[in-house]
Amino acid sequence: VSDKCTPEELIRIIDTMNPNNTPGKLTIIVRMGAEKLRTNFPGLIRAVQREGKSVVWISDPVHGNTIKTDNGYKTRDFGAIREELRAFFDVHEEMGSHPGGVHLEMTGEDVTECTGGVSNVTEETLPDRYNTYCDPRLNGSQALEIAFLIGERMRRISGLPPIE
Repeated sequence: VSDKCTPEELIRIIDTMNPNNTPGKLTIIVRMGAEKLRTNFPGLIRAVQREGKSVVWISDPVHGNTIKTDNGYKTRDFGAIREELRAFFDVHEEMGSHPGGVHLEMTGEDVTECTGGVSNVTEETLPDRYNTYCDPRLNGSQALEIAFLIGERMRRISGLPPIE
């Protein structure tokens, strides 16, 4: 769902796709950017909670953060992806709901398709190893950085201390 989805529309979709409210049957993939997620996502969660609906919430922090650079490359900013993922976890924490998963466009290869992160890809270095035929992917280092962010948040949710 995007930031344009209303709580009423989401409930109609859930009722259509899962009329028996079977747990685990329906996954809602959220992609709206960090700022819009913080503003709009609580209302969607609230509606689902109020109606007693069973859904699995998945964050797709990559697709909502695609941009075109001045040098003509389609890319994604690692910082924006990280912030949307943080917002996803923050909102779930505030609402008492459960973050069910994360979808990432990634490869283990050392590509230069998304800017930022520990690999320090910049607009200027995008052409170095821009190998995608479709959508820009996080490289192995960027994906690992996201994995550690998710791991830390899941530890916190579980009441475990941070890894030092």
